[in-house]
Amino acid sequence: MSGIQISGLLSNAAFDWKSIVDQLIAADSIPVTTLQTSKTSNTNQSTALVAIQTSLQNLQDSLQSMRSGDIFTSRNVSSDLANTTWQCSSVTGAAIGNYKFAVTQLATAAQITGAGNIGANLSGSSDVSSLTLATLRTATAVTAGTFSVNGQKVTIAPTDSLQDALGAISTATGGHVTASYHPNADISHGILADGITLTCDNGPIVLGAANDTSNFLAVMKLANNGTAAKVSSSALLGTVATTATLANSGLTGDFSSGGSFLINGVTFNYTTTDTLGAILNRINQSAAGVTASYDSANDRVMLVNKTTGDVGIGASDTTGGLLAALGLTSATGGALVHGKNALFTVNGGPTLSSTTNTLDASVHGITGLSVTVNSETTQTLQVQSDTATMQTAIQGFITNFNATQDLIENDTKIDTTSGTVTAAVLSNNRDVQSWASQLQSLAFEAVSGATGSVKSLSDLGIDFDGITGHLAIKNSSQLATALTDHPDDVTNYFLNGSTAFVPKLYSYLSNAMATDTSQQSSLTKSNTDLDAQIATLQSRLADERTSLTDAFTAMLDAQSAAQNQQTYMNNTFFKSYDPNGGMCWVARVVYGAQNPRWLVFRHWLLHRAPVWFRALYLRHGESFAGWLADKPRLQAVIRGWMDARITSLALARSVR
Repeated sequence: MSGIQISGLLSNAAFDWKSIVDQLIAADSIPVTTLQTSKTSNTNQSTALVAIQTSLQNLQDSLQSMRSGDIFTSRNVSSDLANTTWQCSSVTGAAIGNYKFAVTQLATAAQITGAGNIGANLSGSSDVSSLTLATLRTATAVTAGTFSVNGQKVTIAPTDSLQDALGAISTATGGHVTASYHPNADISHGILADGITLTCDNGPIVLGAANDTSNFLAVMKLANNGTAAKVSSSALLGTVATTATLANSGLTGDFSSGGSFLINGVTFNYTTTDTLGAILNRINQSAAGVTASYDSANDRVMLVNKTTGDVGIGASDTTGGLLAALGLTSATGGALVHGKNALFTVNGGPTLSSTTNTLDASVHGITGLSVTVNSETTQTLQVQSDTATMQTAIQGFITNFNATQDLIENDTKIDTTSGTVTAAVLSNNRDVQSWASQLQSLAFEAVSGATGSVKSLSDLGIDFDGITGHLAIKNSSQLATALTDHPDDVTNYFLNGSTAFVPKLYSYLSNAMATDTSQQSSLTKSNTDLDAQIATLQSRLADERTSLTDAFTAMLDAQSAAQNQQTYMNNTFFKSYDPNGGMCWVARVVYGAQNPRWLVFRHWLLHRAPVWFRALYLRHGESFAGWLADKPRLQAVIRGWMDARITSLALARSVR
């Protein structure tokens, strides 16, 4: 009984009742131990099967990579020109060989270059006090800061007017340099229209300094021109404001009613609220197939075909005259430059033409080869098998194959060392044992129906090592030659048809893994059943231990009282004594009424036994004997103890 500490009869070294209970329970626990051993064996087998299945899956994955990645038909392309800028590529199965490309003309796109200076003058008069620097229609916005004239710093702000800036020049130079805006040209004095002129009264003008912070001089197109005392803008200043409405953009023309135009047959409508930037965006996003852009440096619009080749661009106004205002019509200075086709030869053959600079099989006829050229040069391109990728895939299969062989060997082997036989966890599993040998057979047998130079692994320089059953590349040059010179034969051997190497082994591995999974399921179910049996037996053993403990504890409870009642016990003993057999109930049950040894034990009890034991026996012996009557194993244990007590008595020897 848990938690009870006892002494005396039942805990005495002469009669260790706890040990007796443990021995009885241990004897009855043998079936549980047997079941637990079976469960452990099942678990170990299942763990081994999981590991083997993982290895089989890895092997199958390496086969799948050969099939799904087009490994044996992949190609590499290289140029004989070091650091070539041509971009070469090939698709799987591209024709192997050397191809000399001589490009004599690159493909270009057709374009219409609009007339320049389409924007109006900044102002119609020389008075520019109403023009703010921040909003000037110049090619580049004016930035705040300082600039230098004759070594003097001129400071401006975006909120200044153009007239303020011109006046600041005069102020900074003490009136020696004056600045003015002229809307009209003065050819006789070399002055262009829509520009600024600086005049110095005491020598040449020197413009700019290294520490200037404003770009005013550059925006006004003013630069040193030698030793002159007069400097003028080198080009017109006014440009088109692409973010302003058409009426306010600086374009010449009447756009008050809107209008429409055509580009490559696509119609575009515009209104008075449209900006030039918005219209250009609509062109770019349309199906017209052109890119429209504004060149602020030259104040012009350009249309460029989105595709190259010898084709033109059609552009015309329908109503409103916007294209004319943009200088895109032939009448207003637009210049159409036709696109060109790329011209090239291959291996010295006739000149071929391509509308693009990407030369593919549709124009040169070489299956799977594509090269994008960007220079008029001659280069030899070599198309060859991607042997590195192929060999990596083959080595990956070999590595996984050998790992699987090792794992199966370790889990199924039987070793004998110094006469001791040791069996691995799956040594009795015939299915697993057969997988290793069958994989070896399938891997090395010739592929039926294979044609060409490769019919088995030996044709690739691959063989077993002759010791461990491992595959190995025995002849690397033979493998390299097959991959480089006979890639189609290699492909046929590995992939073509259901009997080819990859599909054959892949199918076998699928079946093996299915068997592996089935065995794991069976072992799991077996362990579930074993758990139920073990639980039932353990419950019964717990009940049995409780029953035995209760019985012995009942005897223990009387010990203390017996020791304090010696006189009472003696009186009771002699009064109860019956020379014909009274009192020795337990001995008669243990030995049997017909065996005189119970009388010998009674003699020991009366004359040799400790007083406390005699008292305990008298009080509980009869009831304990009744309980003991149907427990033969416990009777045998107690008989042994009684025999040990009476062995020294001559009487005992006489009744053996």
